[in-house]
Amino acid sequence: MTTGRKIRALIVDDSASVRQTMADILSSDPDIEVMGTASDPFAAARRMQEEIPDVITLDVEMPRMDGIAFLRRIMTQRPIPVVMCSSLTEEGSDTLLQALEAGAVDVILKPRVDTTQFLQESKVRICDAVKAAAGARIMRVRDRGAVSGRPRAPEKKLNADVILAAATAGQAMARTTETVVCIGASTGGTESLRVVLEALPANSPGIVIVQHMPEKFTAAFARRLDGLCDVEVKEAADGDTVLRGRVLIAPGDKHMLLQRSGARYHVAVKDGPLVSRHRPSVDVLFRSAARFAGANAVGIIMTGMGDDGAKGLSEMKQAGAFTIAQDEATSVVFGMPKEAIALGAAAAVLPLEALSGEIVRIGLR
Repeated sequence: MTTGRKIRALIVDDSASVRQTMADILSSDPDIEVMGTASDPFAAARRMQEEIPDVITLDVEMPRMDGIAFLRRIMTQRPIPVVMCSSLTEEGSDTLLQALEAGAVDVILKPRVDTTQFLQESKVRICDAVKAAAGARIMRVRDRGAVSGRPRAPEKKLNADVILAAATAGQAMARTTETVVCIGASTGGTESLRVVLEALPANSPGIVIVQHMPEKFTAAFARRLDGLCDVEVKEAADGDTVLRGRVLIAPGDKHMLLQRSGARYHVAVKDGPLVSRHRPSVDVLFRSAARFAGANAVGIIMTGMGDDGAKGLSEMKQAGAFTIAQDEATSVVFGMPKEAIALGAAAAVLPLEALSGEIVRIGLR
C-alpha cells in the first residue's frame, strides 16, 4: 500500500531495452515512480540539474564515463542512494564490490528476458532494493523478460516452512564447548560484515553468514574478505564443515542450512523458492541453527530492509541460543534488526563496532 510521497527513481543505462524493462519493473510498484531515464552519466547529470532523484539505478559499463566513476562523483559531491546494476559475470562481481566500497547501497542483476520466473523474482528484488536504498543512511565519501501493463499482485510471501520444518522441543543439541555463530544481513551488510570480520582473531568460533547478494557476487565478496581477514572466508559449498577460524558465506541464489553429524556442524546448500522474499534467506539459516545447534549457537541480525531473519532469530532464542540485533544508529537500513527487536527475538542490541568483541567473548565461554 502506498504511504506518502512516492520514491522517485532515475534509471541510468546505455541499453534502451534495459531502461524500458527497469522502468516497467519499478513502475509496477505503487511506492515507486520513475522520474526519468538516461543513456549515460552526462545525460543523467543534465536530468539531475532539473530534479534530484531519491534513488539512482546505475549501470556499470557505459560510454563516455563508466558507472563507478560517476558513482564516485555523486558520493563526493552530492550523496544520493545508488543501486548498481550489472550482468551476471565474475568480472562484474569484482567491479561491483568496488562500487560498494565507493558508496553504493546495493547491487542487483540486470533482468534477463528468458523466463517468467526470473523476471518475477527480479521484480521483487529490484523494487525492494530501490525502496531500501531510499531509506538508507548515505554519507559523503572521501577518498576511499519485461514487465508491463497493469501491476500484478505481489507473490505470496513464503516462510521457512517450505525449506525446513521448525525445531521441536528438545531436538537441538545440548550446550557443548563449541559455538557456531550465524549472521544475517542485507542492505549495507557488505561493508558492515567487513568491519566485523576484520576485527576477529584467527581462532574465532565458526561462522555462517547469509548476506543478500545475487549469484556469483558472493564468491567475489568472500575472496575479498579472505584477503582482508585473519579468519578464512569462503563461499560455502554443500557439505562444508563449520570450523573454528572459518567463515562460510551462503552462495547467491541458494539457501544455506546448518546441519549436524554427531558433534560436527556442516552446511547444506540447496535450491528452493524465495523465503521472506529472498534466496538465500536468513530465516532458513536461523531456523536450521535453532533445530540443529540450539544453545550452541549465536544469532546476529544486521542491517537490512524487510523482516527476513526476525522469525528465525526468535526461534533461535527459544531454542536457547544467544541472540543479538545491530542497533539503529549503526545500521544503514534499520529494517531487519527493528523487526527482530519488535518480536522480542534479540537478547542484546549492540552497535556494529561491538559485534566482533561479543563474538570473541561468547566463543571463549
